[in-house]
Amino acid sequence: MPNPAPNDLALIEEFVNTFDLETGEEALVTPEALTAWLSERGLAGEPLGHDDLASAVALREHLRALLLANNGGELDPSVPAALSAAAGRARLTVALDEHGRATVTPQAQGIDRVAGRLLGIVARAQADGTWERLKACPWHTCHFAFYDRSRNHSRTWCDMAVCGNRAKAQTYRRARA
Repeated sequence: MPNPAPNDLALIEEFVNTFDLETGEEALVTPEALTAWLSERGLAGEPLGHDDLASAVALREHLRALLLANNGGELDPSVPAALSAAAGRARLTVALDEHGRATVTPQAQGIDRVAGRLLGIVARAQADGTWERLKACPWHTCHFAFYDRSRNHSRTWCDMAVCGNRAKAQTYRRARA
């Protein structure tokens, strides 16, 4: 990724982009692939199973739905409830370090701990105002996560040369029809 999201938001961006809708390429194809992906990022050390894989994929798609909503899409009402349930399973707590800085910390283990860590990143980004800049491309065959670095937060497409051009061409064809 040429220009990833800043700080921990890059982890959310990278996680959402483990599935490429256009090519069908899935990075998390097996529990072992999920374990390896998470271990490489310091998120999990223990082996995960098929149920964990299903939970991780559901979490990824719920996060993608939030990113599509950040880009003007309509949020499915089941998504906040599903993510709230994941936060509950993660048993999130607020912990203060020796300098008094608060962090959201999951007390669960396994994939629930991973979900808690990612949801803690979402909460922190919402609090600091960077969350709205993490978006998913609205093109129906893309939905790639990207960070909007535009001055006025108006970037719509993951890549103007690809998805943006597709949308412009489609609009032009419809107008000519």
